[in-house]
Amino acid sequence: MAQRSVFDMLFQNVYSALIQKAERKGRTRAEVDEAAAWLTGYSAQQIEEAMDSDITYGKFFFDAPAYNPRSGLITGKVCGIRVETIEDPLMKKIRQLDKLVDELAKGRPMEKILR
Repeated sequence: MAQRSVFDMLFQNVYSALIQKAERKGRTRAEVDEAAAWLTGYSAQQIEEAMDSDITYGKFFFDAPAYNPRSGLITGKVCGIRVETIEDPLMKKIRQLDKLVDELAKGRPMEKILR
């Protein structure tokens, strides 16, 4: 079976996994939404609408209304890869959100996560 790209996966499936990861560590969906909104410029309502649609994860990031200019401050490793060295712009955005959720799950304060 061919491996599907994360770009082509449904937003609701990938985002649900991020929420579950945060919730297992005592964080909330509202905190994940806040981090995603800070990074992408989507409102909480727009994120909810994306969850109820068939938008792909790649399209969600590609269509982000106001990608945060401070996103370049997101550094560190996700799945053994340094976020700041990822060359593909879309993959970098996806991994930046992964990194923010990782920091949530590790108990980092929201003020520090949202640089």
